[in-house]
Amino acid sequence: MSKEVCEVTEVHGDVVGRIKPQIPKLSKVAQFLKALSDETRLKIAYALTLENALCVCDVAEIIGSSVATASHHLRYLKEHGLAKSYRDGKMIYYSLADDHVYQIVTIAYEHSIEGDEDGAGEATI
Repeated sequence: MSKEVCEVTEVHGDVVGRIKPQIPKLSKVAQFLKALSDETRLKIAYALTLENALCVCDVAEIIGSSVATASHHLRYLKEHGLAKSYRDGKMIYYSLADDHVYQIVTIAYEHSIEGDEDGAGEATI
């Protein structure tokens, strides 16, 4: 097995000089992805790709948790710009914040099932 590193150190100054100034501040992107890196929150986000809005009680049942735990995860998603909520009488409903979140979740899932290199089968959420 070969190491996947350069055998010599040679910085390509022209490439680095062109690319480095174009790298934006990515802390908000990192926080966004961190919010989805938790499997429970990802399950919630995926469930919200299947249904436009879900109440907290339904989310708790879907993820197999207490209402308090589901509410905590939903609040986290909302605080990080992945979900939004609205009240309908005594019920609180959550949905994905926008189409970008929908696309990221569905594309990530599609990528995970097509990128299964070890042949272990379909990825699960």
